[in-house]
Amino acid sequence: MAADDEQLMNEVREGEISRLEPLFDRHHRTLFHFFLRLTSNRTASEDLVQDVFYRILKYRHTYQAGTSFRAWMYQIGRNALADFAAKHKAEVALADEAGDFAAAGPAPDRSAQSAQETALLHRALKALPAEKREVLVLSRFQGLKYEEIATVLKCEVGTVKVRVYRALRELGDRFYALSGERAS
Repeated sequence: MAADDEQLMNEVREGEISRLEPLFDRHHRTLFHFFLRLTSNRTASEDLVQDVFYRILKYRHTYQAGTSFRAWMYQIGRNALADFAAKHKAEVALADEAGDFAAAGPAPDRSAQSAQETALLHRALKALPAEKREVLVLSRFQGLKYEEIATVLKCEVGTVKVRVYRALRELGDRFYALSGERAS
């Protein structure tokens, strides 16, 4: 039976560095897609994933037993992204083309209307402020639970729910404005 993430991280924390490999195997793709959806830069996303796992190893002693590994990993990821943005003295924003975003999502075999809606959704997501875009990516694309997002964002679960609701509402408004339809 495979060890769970928390058990593996506890072993890494205790000095069994080789136990980081299964964690990397389990999480590097989803972490890459998290960064890709926030930056639309494949190279930067790959570098950020490597940086996160380097930081996990470097700061392994700060991991607390009984806490969600995924939430802790995304906290480290947010810090790495903030450091990356500061280092490059540019706001990390989504690229204009939807190619990388679509590549990170589900299978590309869609109807023309669905592809157009996906492009509009991408543009609407890109237009959101970074904080709203991040909470949607964490909840809808990365599949984190509200409790995990609250840990990552260092706020209450109720605050996460409100932020997701408001971000979804604004995303819908922007989507409908771009499509020329009226929101119901």
